[in-house]
Amino acid sequence: MTLNLLNPILALFLNIFLVLGIYYFGRAIAGPSHITPMKTSTYASGESPPEEMAAPGYRPFFTLALFFAVLHLAALVLGTAIPIPLAVIYLVGISAALLALILG
Repeated sequence: MTLNLLNPILALFLNIFLVLGIYYFGRAIAGPSHITPMKTSTYASGESPPEEMAAPGYRPFFTLALFFAVLHLAALVLGTAIPIPLAVIYLVGISAALLALILG
């Protein structure tokens, strides 16, 4: 019997029937639903949802992602490097790249 439970097809159908049983049992004990305007409205912490998009497109996300990627890579390189004066030049270059990313 335990070997049959390890069969992927049997386990899949067993899980499907288990989930459907829990779903229909929960639906039966929940009672009838009454649609109200409050239930169908968007909830945003008690405030009405904003009318315009906060940040249209992916450009702000990619700029921020590139900023943190450069910052973390610089920390990794400087953290594992031998302390030499050349590291200061690298740090100035990374600072310039981060400043360019911030200013756009």
